[in-house]
Amino acid sequence: MTTASLPAPPEPAFSSLGYLGVSSERLEDWTSFATGRLGMQAGERSASTRALRMDERRARLIVTDDGARGFFGWEVAERDRFDAIADALDAAGIGVHELSAGECALRAVTAGLSFRDPAGNRVEVAWGPVVDDEPFRPGRTHSGFRTGSLGLGHAVLTTPAYDALVAFYVDVLGFRLSDYTTQPFRATFLRLNARHHSLAIIETDRVGVHHVMVELNHMDDVGQAYDLALAEPDSIGVTLGRHSNDHMFSFYTRTPSDFLIEYGWGGRSVDDRTWQPCELLDGPSLWGHERFWLPPEARRVAYDLQVAAAQRGVRAPVHVRPGNHDVAEDAL
Repeated sequence: MTTASLPAPPEPAFSSLGYLGVSSERLEDWTSFATGRLGMQAGERSASTRALRMDERRARLIVTDDGARGFFGWEVAERDRFDAIADALDAAGIGVHELSAGECALRAVTAGLSFRDPAGNRVEVAWGPVVDDEPFRPGRTHSGFRTGSLGLGHAVLTTPAYDALVAFYVDVLGFRLSDYTTQPFRATFLRLNARHHSLAIIETDRVGVHHVMVELNHMDDVGQAYDLALAEPDSIGVTLGRHSNDHMFSFYTRTPSDFLIEYGWGGRSVDDRTWQPCELLDGPSLWGHERFWLPPEARRVAYDLQVAAAQRGVRAPVHVRPGNHDVAEDAL
């Protein structure tokens, strides 16, 4: 059955990216990285699992060494929506696995189900997050993560079957298009809420996870984390820069697994009533973001796009949260 023939669940299907599951035997390395580098809080643990917190939720990042593949937990706000998605997937002939009580407990959700997307990624739908009794305490000092209704952040998948995967998430799961680019690589950016994108899909010859983004509440949180990364230069996967579409000020750091974490601040908010999807013509970044993962020719294209944008004086507003800025005296 082709994705074009699959019925989409009622709109809007999902509310946010709720949690992320990582499969790795390096449990202690992941705990040290998530707490010391990213500033998450170590939560519940067992011989084969580690739960990491970013806010009041009991778990946002779950690391397991059970040999299973990682997973993405997309949340719905209401039980009725959860049931509607389950019915739609079943009607479409997509094999669905209901999460057991133990699996739900590990993810700190009330109910959940899982299935595979066309690239083989494990997709989960969850409802009813569990809030911890204890307040969030970061693993290192910072001003907190920007989560709430926006979710954990965003995830970026890579695939050679680019068109099919985009069609699945848009036509079947109801993700909304924010924008797309064709240079220096093909990428589509999809949203669920006011965050510019909760999912992006990049065309490469590899199936997997490219990166996951977490957003901080203060610009200095990102700068100080960058200083920590500079002490281990090989840990930097993409240098400090600013994106042209979501305007995120960020850098990317290598994880103990085979993907990156984007550590960012200042992402823009999208208003569904006025937003118009478009093609990004200035490249993925206004400045910076040297992408060491790209082949040399594509890196040159990215650089040329940034130089052209700079020559035209392309600028983007800074998105500052209340209480996070002062107005300069000469602007009064």
